[in-house]
Amino acid sequence: DCVYYETKLSDASIGIIEVPKGFDKPYQTTDGKFLIRVNTTLRTASQGELLRLFQQSGVFHYDLTGVANTTISDLNMFQIDKYFEKYGLKLTNETNDEQINILKNADILSQSGEMTVAGALIFGINPPKYLPQSGISYAKFANNDLSSELLDKKEIEGTLDVVIDICTTLIQMNIPTPSDIIGNLRVDLNKIWSKKSLREIVANACIHRNYSITGSKIRVFMFPNRIEIISPGRLPNTVTIDKLKIGVSYSVNPVISKFMENLGYIDKLGRGIPMVYNESKNIQKQLELKEIGEEFKVTMEL
Repeated sequence: DCVYYETKLSDASIGIIEVPKGFDKPYQTTDGKFLIRVNTTLRTASQGELLRLFQQSGVFHYDLTGVANTTISDLNMFQIDKYFEKYGLKLTNETNDEQINILKNADILSQSGEMTVAGALIFGINPPKYLPQSGISYAKFANNDLSSELLDKKEIEGTLDVVIDICTTLIQMNIPTPSDIIGNLRVDLNKIWSKKSLREIVANACIHRNYSITGSKIRVFMFPNRIEIISPGRLPNTVTIDKLKIGVSYSVNPVISKFMENLGYIDKLGRGIPMVYNESKNIQKQLELKEIGEEFKVTMEL
């Protein structure tokens, strides 16, 4: 419900109306237009903006769309065989037609025979060839702002599991480990983020980012006092940051989430973020989750 109240500003009374965030977006005008607000003005949404609006509402899932100019030959069949082993299926023993049928039913191929976005990201031979927005841009800075000296820069590319593992290891290697001298021994103090928490945040960024935003990669910035993980895309309509903290699970990319759950990177029970928040309290480090425009940013204090 809307809330109205008044407040005093100098000698004038100001009326304020608070309208809560809606959950059934995108909204359409009576003449069939979809509008977005830019500062203080409204304009008709572009095709790309409209696509993102429908993704946020859960009406459309980009990870199911086909990747143009790809076929079954762009898939790593060895990795697919490894994935299906647990189900007692060896795909390379099947006929070509049956392989295509199985891969379509598994959402690895689209109904037209192209790799889906999910299929390309998880089983593709060369994901960045067709999805240049995939992967992570990593940078390490000498001081606590972006204008300081750049100490290291890497483009981390590959399938999602490879990207997550490499980025997590890279972050962990570059976190200083505090220690103290007790007696004649140097003892590490456990006031740093665990590899489990780091992987959770990186995995969330890779799995839940909006892959329809083609001009931007996930960025991971390391400063002496913090780590920033910035992921393209907003939270879905029904999800808030407060809900994430108490374990509400969401899936912008349900097909990607399904595969990555089976590969052991998430459990889709919403336990990841509460686990990281609990660790932040134990190690006395701040964890901040924030939406900034069309991006989602996680800041982990060092």
